[in-house]
Amino acid sequence: MKHHITAIFTSLLLFGSVAFAQEMGEGPHAKGMAAEEGMSAAQSMSDEAALTVNVNEADAKTIAERLLGIGMTKAEAIVEYRNEYGSFYSPEELIAVKGIGPTTVKRNKGRILVE
Repeated sequence: MKHHITAIFTSLLLFGSVAFAQEMGEGPHAKGMAAEEGMSAAQSMSDEAALTVNVNEADAKTIAERLLGIGMTKAEAIVEYRNEYGSFYSPEELIAVKGIGPTTVKRNKGRILVE
C-alpha cells in the first residue's frame, strides 16, 4: 500500500513538473508548443483578415461573404453606390445605401474597412 502511495505521489510530482516546464516554455515539448502558439497567432491574424472587408475596394461577392446580414443584392448596391458617388470615408456612410440601416452597420462595425 505504501508503495502505491509513493508511486502516485511521484507520478503527480513528475506530471506537475512537466506541465510546469511546458507552461514556462521549457522541456522537450516547449519547441512544439511554441510552434503551435505561433501558428495559432498566425491563424488568428488570418481569421481576422477573413472577417474584414474594405468596402472601397472589394467586389460584391466578397462584401456579401464577409459582412453579416448583407447578401448579394445589398452588396451589389454597395458597389453601385461606391461607383456612382465615390469612396466611403466611414462605415456609417453605408447607411446612405438603400437597404443598409444603422443596425447592419453597427453589427459589422469591426468588419468594415474604408482604407
